[in-house]
Amino acid sequence: MFTMSAEIIDGKELARKIRLDMKEEVSDLSTSGLIPHLTVILVGDNPASKSYVNGKKKASAEVGISSDIIELSVATTEEELLNTIKQLNQDPSVHGILVQLPLPKHIHEQAVIEAIDPAKDVDGFHPINIGRMMTNQDTLLPCTPHGIVTMLKESNIQLEGQHVVIIGRSNIVGKPVGQLLLNENATVTYCHSRTKDLISFTSKADILIVAVGIPKAIGMEHLKQDAVVIDVGINRLEDRSLVGDVDFEQVKETASFITPVPGGVGPMTIAMLLQNTMKAAKELSQK
Repeated sequence: MFTMSAEIIDGKELARKIRLDMKEEVSDLSTSGLIPHLTVILVGDNPASKSYVNGKKKASAEVGISSDIIELSVATTEEELLNTIKQLNQDPSVHGILVQLPLPKHIHEQAVIEAIDPAKDVDGFHPINIGRMMTNQDTLLPCTPHGIVTMLKESNIQLEGQHVVIIGRSNIVGKPVGQLLLNENATVTYCHSRTKDLISFTSKADILIVAVGIPKAIGMEHLKQDAVVIDVGINRLEDRSLVGDVDFEQVKETASFITPVPGGVGPMTIAMLLQNTMKAAKELSQK
């Protein structure tokens, strides 16, 4: 039987194009005296978090968004962190506030998320922004889900009427990406660690989105022919190589489109963060 390999959805290249367009828009804004500014708060010295934060700073500089990083020690109390956020909420020169997750165990993540002014919540995690997203209103959208929907649209993949199956139900990816696709008139099924007979659901998916954090958890047997596969996972193996939650080599023969790891969803997340910062700057400047 003749098989074709899936078309690769190149998130890295798409993110590059988005940043180029953004660079022009940010340049126009700065000419009129508005320079979007992002402040990232990093608590503790988690190496992965430091790497992510530095990546965000570099990408911001590339498009002309000014940014700074507030580094706080792992011993920082929740009250001290909330006070820092309060000061940033009140600072008119700061348009976007991002607290890098995960936080040390003694700090309640939800309290921190809810302390950020929804108008400056460029992660799109505040309950007010989530509520607006649920009711299909204009808002700052969660970056990874927004990046996934943008990738699908830019690849001219039909969403309306398609059956989307999502494996994973986190507040950061699984739940919101399902809602965004529902807003695009897709039919959405959520699966997770307690789902019985997973294959009976995934094998019916036109679009399969995988965000479980388990290396190569999804293989060819989970797919129907020509399904679109979006792999949100990023896992480091013992040999230091990075792989997704999908067994790429196995699945690429069955899928019609697939995202690689790395170079798929990850770069799009940062591109959407920059878009949110620019959007927040424009909207705050009009208040």
